Amino acid sequence: MTKINLCGYAARALLAAGAVAVTLAFAGAPAQAYDGDVTTPTLTGWAALAPETFVPGSKASGAALGRTPIHGIPAPWKRQPVQGFSGLLHNKDGTFDALSDNGFGSRANSADFLLRIHRVAPDFAAGTVDVLGGVDLTDPDRHVPWRLTRTDRTLTGADFDPESFARDGSGGYWIGDEFGPYLLHVDGKGRLLAAPVPMPGVVAPETADRTGETANLTSSKGIEGLAASPDGRFLYPLLEGTVDGDGARDLRLTEFDTRSGRYTGARWTYRLDHEGTMAADVVAVDANRFLVIEHDGGLGANAETKRVYLADRRAPGVMSKSMVTDLMQVANPQRLGGFRKTFTFPVQPEGLVVLDDFTIAVVNDNNFPGSAGRFPGVADSSEFLLITLPKALSGNGY
Repeated sequence: MTKINLCGYAARALLAAGAVAVTLAFAGAPAQAYDGDVTTPTLTGWAALAPETFVPGSKASGAALGRTPIHGIPAPWKRQPVQGFSGLLHNKDGTFDALSDNGFGSRANSADFLLRIHRVAPDFAAGTVDVLGGVDLTDPDRHVPWRLTRTDRTLTGADFDPESFARDGSGGYWIGDEFGPYLLHVDGKGRLLAAPVPMPGVVAPETADRTGETANLTSSKGIEGLAASPDGRFLYPLLEGTVDGDGARDLRLTEFDTRSGRYTGARWTYRLDHEGTMAADVVAVDANRFLVIEHDGGLGANAETKRVYLADRRAPGVMSKSMVTDLMQVANPQRLGGFRKTFTFPVQPEGLVVLDDFTIAVVNDNNFPGSAGRFPGVADSSEFLLITLPKALSGNGY
């Protein structure tokens, strides 16, 4: 078990950013319980995992990043970083499964990053996160028909870019990938159970490079969100970017039948607020409604759009949507994490979970060591948020 002292990390980060009064700001984080009336989305839990957190006993990584320190952190490393959380699942025991993405940002620099699902336990009273273990993604039975990076068939960030996942009801996971875009089905030990399933009519540049097909999707714009229907039968992959020929703000939400192992052909349109923003995750609220993270690419002072919407597929044409919370303006009456009474999240939110009718959890992708949105010049941590909503998701208030 690896336990990170966040207060120490946060203090160092603030000092590096030129801040003062660190001891007062980060002496401790209150518990997540909040007994006041919540009339606006309110931060009721906050914890963070320091960026320089590594998997014990793992293999070396970061060789393609060069020797120049990135946000003060030199590469390469002797172990695998616990970073880049792009998907989140709740285990109903206080722990979460967190999915790391392809590693360091591209296929070219991530061949030594081993794809992994981590088990983590945020301690919202202390503001810290325990890393309890995890599983690497592998293909021992040779379901991938093309050549993999590693001869031991452990999957790497040069093979796939996993960005979202859902449970399969049998202890395993369905994973949404951007390089295909593909759906990957793995068991509870991370072993691939079948060949990658391509999305009909959509070809990413990474697949085009391998197959000679014509790409109709920009790189790193494949399956970014993956929701499961309440009964678990259907999956709903949501693309991060626009397919050629679709509207400039229009993203495809498609339907996949886990019983047949095929896409059903049903498709809906999720429309972004602004051209240039992107969808980062999708999770089902009920059979027809979904929460969607929508954000821009800005970090720190350049961050503007970081929002969670409730979208309804029953609307004709484009899905209707209404904002559930603006992550740049969340009430923080307890000043959790030592932040101000209006909490902002100027990083890259990518993981979303519905905990109950009034509570959601959000985590950012820290793009270790490449993002410095929280403190200028300081690599971002992975922040876990609990946000209590003033209206029930199951109601009609949104």
